[in-house]
Amino acid sequence: MLRDEERARDAVQDAFLKVYQSLQHFEGRSSFYTWLYRLVLNLCLDLKRRDRSAREVEWDDAREVAIAASEQPAALEDRSDAPSDALLRKELRHQIAAAIDELPEGARETLVLREVDGLSYAEIAEALGIPKGTVMSRLHYARKRVQEILVEAGAVEKGPGPDEPKGNA
Repeated sequence: MLRDEERARDAVQDAFLKVYQSLQHFEGRSSFYTWLYRLVLNLCLDLKRRDRSAREVEWDDAREVAIAASEQPAALEDRSDAPSDALLRKELRHQIAAAIDELPEGARETLVLREVDGLSYAEIAEALGIPKGTVMSRLHYARKRVQEILVEAGAVEKGPGPDEPKGNA
C-alpha cells in the first residue's frame, strides 16, 4: 500500500506499539487478525494522507519475485529450466504487476487482500469497512480489468472473463 519498504516497516512498528498500548480495548467482535490488519491499514492510510508527495511508484523486483514465487497462478507453475521460459515468466510477472498497478486504489487494495493475503470476502469487508457486496463488485472489476490490460498488452489471449464459465454454455 505504501510502496516503500521503509515506510511500511515504520507503519508495522507503529502498529505493534499501538496494539500493545490498546490490547485491553480489543472487544473480540472480529478476529484478532482482522483487528490488527485494520489497525495497520489505518496507519498506512494516515501516512499516505500526510505524504501526498509520494506519487512516484517504484516496483521492488525482489518483492515481486517473492510474491510471484509464493502466489504463482497454476498456469505459471510449470518450472521449466529453459532460460526462455524463465524470461517469459519474468515478463509476465512484470506485466501482471503493471496491470495491478493501473487499478484504482480501492480495486487494487481489494484484489491484493483477496489474492495475495488470502482474506475471505467477510474479512476484506471488515478490514476495509465496506459491505461484502462492494468487495465482490470490486474483485469482479479488478479481475476483469487486469485481464483486459493483459490482453491489450498481448501478454495473454482473450478467454472467458474471470467470473465467466469456461467451456461451452
